[in-house]
Amino acid sequence: MPHYLCATCGVEYGLAESPPARCPICEDTRQYVPPGGQAWTTMEALQADHHNVITELEPGLHQIVTEPAFGIGQRALLVQASGGNVLWDCVSLIDDATVKAVQVLGGLSAMAASHPHMFGAMVAWSHAFGGAPIHLPAGFERWVGCPDPLIQYWSGDQRELEQGVSLHRCGGHFTDSDVLLWPDGADGRGVLLTSDTLHVTRDRRHISFMYSYPNYIPLPAATVDRIVERVLPLPFDRVYSHFTDLQILADGKDAVRRSAERYKRAIEA
Repeated sequence: MPHYLCATCGVEYGLAESPPARCPICEDTRQYVPPGGQAWTTMEALQADHHNVITELEPGLHQIVTEPAFGIGQRALLVQASGGNVLWDCVSLIDDATVKAVQVLGGLSAMAASHPHMFGAMVAWSHAFGGAPIHLPAGFERWVGCPDPLIQYWSGDQRELEQGVSLHRCGGHFTDSDVLLWPDGADGRGVLLTSDTLHVTRDRRHISFMYSYPNYIPLPAATVDRIVERVLPLPFDRVYSHFTDLQILADGKDAVRRSAERYKRAIEA
């Protein structure tokens, strides 16, 4: 029996003889079912005509991107932290070539995800690397399509990982959307991996905040204020979002401040 993958969001579901009847993630207001209806593929089919490309973004940080693009088209980010490698967010494809390339970089010690749209094939990835624990905020449990004992749910606003990074629950896009702080990144100035919790815009100078990005549903000002209050005390200079080339490489805190004020002016106009 195969693991089925949603062709729209790329999230994996458990072993089954036939695909699920529905993908709850895509039926949610924040995502969408395409006009042609729900569609599925398998890992084996994806391996036949896709591959992953791994690129260094800065010392200790690599992106993993599936080509041609599949699902949402996100990148996973591999952090070579002081206590072991951590994969932030995930892609849907895992194959022998990817495993070998990541092993050269030190393998995986842990995984974490910002929100359900970025789950990809996280369980398959974990098993491919000897059972690396997957750290998710407790509120994400109902969105997991492939339950597994390797998933460790955490509560509260912060989770310190032994690898030398920390997870911070900010809310917004999802109630439990979180970010990852890598304090040793950017030559010790700190790197914040934000995915859609704080979405780096195309000008690479600003951040945006949305309840739904594809359906253009904004967040209220009070929610944006809470997100900003959670991240500004953290030590970071750079911000990396979840799509290729969406990063702010200097003065990340100032970008967050300016962007929040700009956003609130726009929605309150």
